[in-house]
Amino acid sequence: MEEVEKLRDTFRRGTTRSAKWRKGQLTSLLKLLTQNEIEICKALQQDLGKHHIEAYRDEVGLLVKSIKHALKNLNQWMAPVKAGVPLVAFPTSAALVPEPLGNVLIFSSWNYPFGLSLEPLVGALAAGNTAVVKPSETSPASSSLLAKLIPMYLDNKAIIVVEGGVVVCEQLLQRKWDLIFFTGNPKIGRLVMTAAAKHLTPVVLELGGKSPAVVDTLSSYRDRKVASARMVSAKWGSCNGQACAAVDYVLIDEKFASTWIVTLKSTLKTFYGDDPKQSNAISRIVNKHHYLRLKSLLADPRVSNSVVHGGGVDDDNMYIEPTILLDPPLDSEIMTEEIFGPLLPIITLKRIEESIEFINSRPKPLCLYVFTSRSALADKIVVETSSGSVTVNDATVQYAVDSLPFGGVGQSGFGRYHGKFSFDTFSHTKPILCRGFMFEVYSRYPPWNGSKLNFIKSVYAFNYWKLVLHLLGFGSSATT
Repeated sequence: MEEVEKLRDTFRRGTTRSAKWRKGQLTSLLKLLTQNEIEICKALQQDLGKHHIEAYRDEVGLLVKSIKHALKNLNQWMAPVKAGVPLVAFPTSAALVPEPLGNVLIFSSWNYPFGLSLEPLVGALAAGNTAVVKPSETSPASSSLLAKLIPMYLDNKAIIVVEGGVVVCEQLLQRKWDLIFFTGNPKIGRLVMTAAAKHLTPVVLELGGKSPAVVDTLSSYRDRKVASARMVSAKWGSCNGQACAAVDYVLIDEKFASTWIVTLKSTLKTFYGDDPKQSNAISRIVNKHHYLRLKSLLADPRVSNSVVHGGGVDDDNMYIEPTILLDPPLDSEIMTEEIFGPLLPIITLKRIEESIEFINSRPKPLCLYVFTSRSALADKIVVETSSGSVTVNDATVQYAVDSLPFGGVGQSGFGRYHGKFSFDTFSHTKPILCRGFMFEVYSRYPPWNGSKLNFIKSVYAFNYWKLVLHLLGFGSSATT
C-alpha cells in the first residue's frame, strides 16, 4: 500500500492539474481500449461468457464514446463560470472554479468490469485527480488485464490498480481518501459508507435495486414487437440480467398479460433460438455462488408454480433458462430482493394506473421503464413516482447518454456520473469572489444607528432607490 501514499504526493505537487496532463491521460486511456479490444473482449468472454459484440457494445464502445466526449469538452468543463452578484455588492466579481478533489478510490463491480472501472476513472482523470482502481475479484481475467494494461498506458505515479479480495478492500477502506466511488449492492455499500465516515470521506454509491417496467396495453403489433425486443435485450441481453439497470420485474394490466408473454416468448426464440443454452449471444451466470442464489429463488414451490416459460437448470454448466414467471407471491424472495439474473416476474394489475401505488410502496428503484403509447400515462408516472431515472419506451439505453446523469435515489444509491456529471462528481466547485479597495460603504460597520439599520434592510429587500439615496448621503452621515 506504499504506492497509495505516492499518489497523494503526486497530487500535492500539482502534476495532475494541467489540462495537458488530463488530456494526455484520457488519450492514453483511449489507446488502451482501441489497441487491446480483442484482449479485453476475450477477458469478458472468459469471466462472463459475453459475446464480442455485446462486450464492445456495453463496455469498450461506450468507454470510447465517453472518453472522446470528455476530450472534446474538457476545456469548457475546466473553465471558470462567471457568477452573478447583486448590484449592492458593486464593484464585485464572482466565479465558480472547479478544482480536483485529490486522491480517489474507485471500487468496481464484476458484471461490467471494464465499464464500471474505467467510466468513473474518465471523470476522475478529467477532473485532475489521482486514483486507485480496485476491480472485483469475481471477474479475475478482467481484473488481471486491467492490472496489466493500466500501468502500460497511464501515469504510474497518479493511477494504480490494486487487486485482491475482502482483506484488500478492508485495508483500502482504512485509509483516508478524498472520495470513494463504489458500485455494488446495498449491503456492501453500507460497509463502505461506515468506513468512509471515520475520515468524513464523501462517497458515491451506485447500488442498483429492483427496476420495474410498466407495460401498458399496446394495441399495435409493431409496437408490441419493438417493445418486446427492447425489453428482452434489457433483461437477458444485458449480461443475462446481471446488471443494475436491467429490468427486474414487469407490471402489466391483467387483460394484456397473456398477449405480452406470447410476444416475449417469440422474441426470446428469435434472439436465442429454440435452445438458448446453445446460443453464444447470451452471457453466463458469473459463478457457482450466484448460480445457487438464483436457483434458490426458484426452489420455493409457490415461485416454481408461477413459471410460464423456461425454468430449467443445469448444475454442471451453472445454467438457468431465460425464465418468465406470472404472479409469484409478492412476499417471496424473488419479489423482495434484486434478482440479478435471467428470471423475469410479471405482476398483473386490475388497472395499469395501479403501478404507481405498487412502485411507491417499495424502495425507490435505480431505473423505471414505461412502455406506453399514452403520453398522459407516462407523464403521470414520471410525476407521481421517484426513481434514479425514467426511460419511456426503451430500457437501459439511458446509460449511454452522456448528457444525462446516471445514479440512484434512496436505497438505490446517491451521487451521479457520466459526461459532465462525472467531472462534477470528482471536482470541488470552488466559489471565488473578488473586490477592490476603491469604494466602500461604511454603513455595514458599527457604531450602529437607525439610518444604518434602514440601509441594511434596504439591502436585504433589494430596495435600490433607498440605497441610491443612502449612498448619496440622504439619511446618513456615514456613507463615505
